[in-house]
Amino acid sequence: MPGPREVLISAVRQEAEGRLYRLIGAAEIQTTETLIRADLIEYNEATGEAKAEGSVKYKNLVTGEQLEADRVEYNVRDETGRFYQVVGEASGKFDPRPGLLTTENPFIFKGEWAERIKDRYIVHNGFLTNCRLPKPVWTLNGPRFDIVPNQRAIIQRSTFRVRNIPVLYVPAFYKPLTERPRKSGFLTPNAGTSSRRGYMAGTGYYWAVNRSYDLMYRTQYFTQRGFAHHVDFRGRPTQSSDVYVFFYGVNDKGLPLDDGRRFKAGGGLLTVTANADLGRGFYGRADINYLSSFRFRQEFTESFNEAVFSEVHSVAFATRNWSTYGFNIVFRQNENFNSGEPGDVVQIRKLPSLEFNSRDRQVWSRGLPVWVTLDSSLGFLARDQPAREDQPLFQTRPFVHRADVAPTVMTALRWKDFHLLPAMTLRGTHYGSRWREGQITGEGAFRASGEFSADLILPSLARVFAAPKWLGEQVKHVVETRAGVRVVDGIDNFHDYVRFDEAELLSNTSEATMLVANRLLAKRNGAVKEALSWELQQRYFFDPSFGGAVIPGRRNVLISSLDLTGYAFIDASRRYSPIASNLRVSPIGSLGIGWRADYDPYRHRFVNNGLTADGRIGRYFVSLGHNYVRSAPALTANANQFRGLVVVGDQNKRGWNAAFSAIYDFRQDVMQFGTIQLTYNSDCCGLSVQYRRFSFGTRNENQFRLAFAIANIGSFGTLRRQERIF
Repeated sequence: MPGPREVLISAVRQEAEGRLYRLIGAAEIQTTETLIRADLIEYNEATGEAKAEGSVKYKNLVTGEQLEADRVEYNVRDETGRFYQVVGEASGKFDPRPGLLTTENPFIFKGEWAERIKDRYIVHNGFLTNCRLPKPVWTLNGPRFDIVPNQRAIIQRSTFRVRNIPVLYVPAFYKPLTERPRKSGFLTPNAGTSSRRGYMAGTGYYWAVNRSYDLMYRTQYFTQRGFAHHVDFRGRPTQSSDVYVFFYGVNDKGLPLDDGRRFKAGGGLLTVTANADLGRGFYGRADINYLSSFRFRQEFTESFNEAVFSEVHSVAFATRNWSTYGFNIVFRQNENFNSGEPGDVVQIRKLPSLEFNSRDRQVWSRGLPVWVTLDSSLGFLARDQPAREDQPLFQTRPFVHRADVAPTVMTALRWKDFHLLPAMTLRGTHYGSRWREGQITGEGAFRASGEFSADLILPSLARVFAAPKWLGEQVKHVVETRAGVRVVDGIDNFHDYVRFDEAELLSNTSEATMLVANRLLAKRNGAVKEALSWELQQRYFFDPSFGGAVIPGRRNVLISSLDLTGYAFIDASRRYSPIASNLRVSPIGSLGIGWRADYDPYRHRFVNNGLTADGRIGRYFVSLGHNYVRSAPALTANANQFRGLVVVGDQNKRGWNAAFSAIYDFRQDVMQFGTIQLTYNSDCCGLSVQYRRFSFGTRNENQFRLAFAIANIGSFGTLRRQERIF
């Protein structure tokens, strides 16, 4: 390498006239920053001027960009020059975030001529692309390109072309080439169509407020429904805190009905997420969600799972943990929308709740070990509930106090492989309001209860077998058995307390639980993994009425049923719970099968059945699921739904990629949601077309989405990243 201010020259033949050199054949000039190669170079040592002709190749040894030109005039002292009929490369750093098409290709610019001024390249009458030449799929053509390698590219009065066909005129285009770029500017316009919303057109603006905050606003106009608004705000107020705000709203002018009226479902939703280190060991988090109405969500959401989810949860808390202790300050609101009608929502709030707890803490180790845990809370609660067929309208005071303390003492008795784990809990709860003769009163109430439980873990039975080759070298079959008893007493007035959370679901009970688990452990190449597990669990209730808590003919949710299965099964006094079965199979790493079912001996049938299967082989991925519910009408609505997803390819697979997903309801004989997506990816860009079908509630809609993705840059169109299958 040459030293500072040193110029090295070489060629097959050299001619010199004083300080003027003529380099012929494999000519080369090199400095600490620049390397120029050509068939012929004339170099003036006095001025630093160099003129190169014939297959000229230029390389910047500092920033790495490379150029090829027919002719170059360059000054190696001040690093400026002109390039004629130039083709160059400029590598741009990018953030390979999920959903972004990526490529290893550098950005290529080509022009009639270009000039270098210090660290800038100005290209005239050319184009920019990251596709392979000579036939790029896309180009951005313009009269002037201002490029600073590894920093940014500015193009004015440019035309975006696909296969040399003009597609979009861009008055000004700014492309950051840094690793994590942030720059204010207008977003690419988009357009699309929907059978229920009409034609759609939209645009937006991104504002990089400063290095810590940015704001993005997007608007879309639907010819049949009106304007939709999206607002995204992100910020990092301090190094240890961040905040994100999202708002989506629609000024719905309504769909015209046959009777002349309009069906309107306008509204909005707001999401606020924040995290912060509050100092002194405290950590804070907020996840605030607001939804104007369930009708708005069903009508305008783009996600089926969100459309059928009728709950909205908000929570903000500050917490501090030390040793085995934890302290929390919690603000919480849960909303359950019963229907799309205004006001038909159940609201439960904690404003706030102070919680102090301690996980297992050993206080005695001689002889029998003794552990102590503690759960306690003090807070203000409120509940608003509209009138329905099976429940009256009621509203508590805005601040109903509740104090709850529950210490637990437990120990462990061990003999050989037998383990007995007894525990005793005393709980005291004071309420500021209670039910009295069908009405909420301001009369306080105190509830005291005691709970005793004991779990017996029996020795595991195991045997090792030779395994088939596809499973591994060896297979170990393990049978695990566990039994337990639980007794709760002191809650003789279960229906006197307003339901705020799971604390009010505690009832008198005396019950026994039996659990048997079968496991197959496969050993392959020295590693052991669980290839199969099947757990069966059932509970016997010595008190079938749970101390009078059960109301016949209604859905009763108690702790005794909730921690066994997610499906309610108590609508009358009963001795036996359903047999809860949970089977998981994963014989190889790319395949997983799960079967979750409850068999009810009282009804002599499976009351619910959930089957899932997921597998990937190469570029093929399949996910299937079936959910079946056949229970009593008072407990759960019957259901029979199928879910399927088939994917061929992935986000960055070159060539054709396809995916299909569907959710079909057999009881209604309708496909509630379906999506088909086709994508073709080249080495530098991709085109995606998606058809979406919605059919649930009042919504019956077909949507067509289109997106053109440019590798390492992003995509424009109506198909957003969160709506893609892959």
